[in-house]
Amino acid sequence: MDVIVSDGPSYEVLASMLEGYDCPAILVSIDYQILAINQRYREAFGEVSLQKKPRCFEVSHGYTVPCDEAGEDCPLSAVLHTGHKERVLHIHQTPRGKEHVDVEMLPIHDNQGNLLFFVELLRAVSAASAEDVSNKLVGYGKAFNQMLEKITRVCSRNASVLLLGESGSGKELVANAVHQGSTRAKNALVTLECAGLTDSLFESELFGHTKGSFTGANNNRTGLVELANGGTLFLDEIGDVPLSMQVKLLRLIETGSFRPIGSSTIKHSNFRLVCATHKNLSQMVKEGTFRQDLYYRINVFPIYVPSLRERKDDLSLLINTLLKRISERKEYHLTDSALQVLRRYNFPGNIRELSNILNRAVILTDTNLIERSTIQECLYIDNELSQQGDFSAPQQSGLKGIHNIDKEWVDLKTAESRYLSDLMTFHNSDKEAVAKIAGISLRSLYRKLES
Repeated sequence: MDVIVSDGPSYEVLASMLEGYDCPAILVSIDYQILAINQRYREAFGEVSLQKKPRCFEVSHGYTVPCDEAGEDCPLSAVLHTGHKERVLHIHQTPRGKEHVDVEMLPIHDNQGNLLFFVELLRAVSAASAEDVSNKLVGYGKAFNQMLEKITRVCSRNASVLLLGESGSGKELVANAVHQGSTRAKNALVTLECAGLTDSLFESELFGHTKGSFTGANNNRTGLVELANGGTLFLDEIGDVPLSMQVKLLRLIETGSFRPIGSSTIKHSNFRLVCATHKNLSQMVKEGTFRQDLYYRINVFPIYVPSLRERKDDLSLLINTLLKRISERKEYHLTDSALQVLRRYNFPGNIRELSNILNRAVILTDTNLIERSTIQECLYIDNELSQQGDFSAPQQSGLKGIHNIDKEWVDLKTAESRYLSDLMTFHNSDKEAVAKIAGISLRSLYRKLES
């Protein structure tokens, strides 16, 4: 609800009201000047000298112009446009570095409806970081922030969440962020990977079983639903749940009750449901391979997890974060040219593929500086394997994306020939050395040089 005050209030009176908020809060004029801050703001973001009346965008972002003129959403501008409170996700400069902050802007009017001030409430988003930390979602690009804003909004609710996105895009990390940001964070996040499970195995994993209920059931087993009581149940690749088991899953979601295999006792579990899939569930509903009633039960609040192709702004940050996770003892960096190779790559395997590439690069490099040629070599490893056997469809091995490594390389054959030619020149035509560096057999090298 918007705040309405009587005519002619002093901002000192309004400033004293800031202490009533349970989060960092500031009083802002209609021309962006910070007029007052509360104690919680001082504790979270440090002291701000108000003598010069700094503007909010200067303090929070280091900008010289309002946020909307610097390419970001501006809550103050949004309030001026809509006339009521607005909420946006921002990245603020803090004593701890860059942090995601959920910003809520409240307009203060007099009793004639004239806009006087704004109260800006700032709540830290603990699920993500704009720095290269190892235990959170990381990113700051537009696609990432759009996803994070939805995560922030739904965390405190108990609504079922459906995560949609390509394989390898980080849906499990998002599920963990939803759980950690909820009131259930002190209890367990229990994960069931639904892909590849038979009917009986899915039922046993989910509901548990009693001793002797079927061949091989040598002991009682507690199901994952029971383990998730008070916490979050994450069903990964929900689109792979056998059709015959979907009705039992629907009953569980609707009633919270279940019965272990071989038992006559009905049990209950209070859990928050998060599901994920890379499949088009609505199309599966039309085809009759996924129940419509189950679809609407799990799709209460959908969140799209962007692919790495849509997060090129985050690529440098993701690379630094992954390199720290790969090697805690030695610090690795990419050269600018190596980074440009990755920027032009499509990453059909998303963040999981990027992690594989960087793991290879760390193994192949002799220093802590990863060169362009090393990254190219890591990409060619997939290409060489695909030529030696039919392991998977080309789009899964990355061959489509490799055409974008460099705009002046028209196709993979040209790129590979140029790469091998450069290696031959650098190593004085030592074919054994070149074959070893390129990760191919000597016979393959002869064939490629002759073609």
